[in-house]
Amino acid sequence: MKKILIIEDDLSIAELQKDYLEVAGFTVDICADGEQGLKALMNNDYDLLLLDLMLPSKDGLEILAQIRDEKDIPVLLVSAKKEEIDKIKGFSLGADDYITKPFSPGELVARVKAHLQNYERLKQKFPKNDRPPKELHIRGLKIQSESRRVFVNQREVILAQKEFDLLHYLAQNPNRVFSREELFERVWGLEALGDSATVTVHIARIREKIESDPSNPQYIETVWGAGYRFRI
Repeated sequence: MKKILIIEDDLSIAELQKDYLEVAGFTVDICADGEQGLKALMNNDYDLLLLDLMLPSKDGLEILAQIRDEKDIPVLLVSAKKEEIDKIKGFSLGADDYITKPFSPGELVARVKAHLQNYERLKQKFPKNDRPPKELHIRGLKIQSESRRVFVNQREVILAQKEFDLLHYLAQNPNRVFSREELFERVWGLEALGDSATVTVHIARIREKIESDPSNPQYIETVWGAGYRFRI
């Protein structure tokens, strides 16, 4: 049974989320404080995190920044803040989705299920005769498929879950142009439950980490009006 942590200071909202998720077959814990939620997350094994942005003691973005390189699980931000800048900040720190309050409990459950299914799909072992190379080597860039590690000129760089998935997918399909919508569907596995603009944010974050000059990328190129291409 999948285990979910909700970090939300509005207990009426948290309890409603919990009720619907438990009916859907999940085990759910609630923390109403940012510090306590962070400790619970780091000391226990959860399959998904529902994280409010505005929390006492430590806000959601602070928590996300601290955990993203430690916990490889889907993180869904939940907030009443509708400004685009808040979504961009969340996605840039590695959030997998952004849900704006108020929302229907049914939509929440659908998003949770979709992200967990996609996460499991990406984690599955490939059939023996259909496994990708364990390592990809492209002009000083090394991507280790099984350990999910990335090195640039022998220096390891740390990528968030979806950053690695996106880079790995592009590197496995070099010289092919993908639209944002195609990449969003292939990597996130969601057709209607998100915003493909998050691809742009993730591309920018990947470039900051692997490119010597992010404004003049040598790996992931922008094909204006069409999308992105991994160049070899």
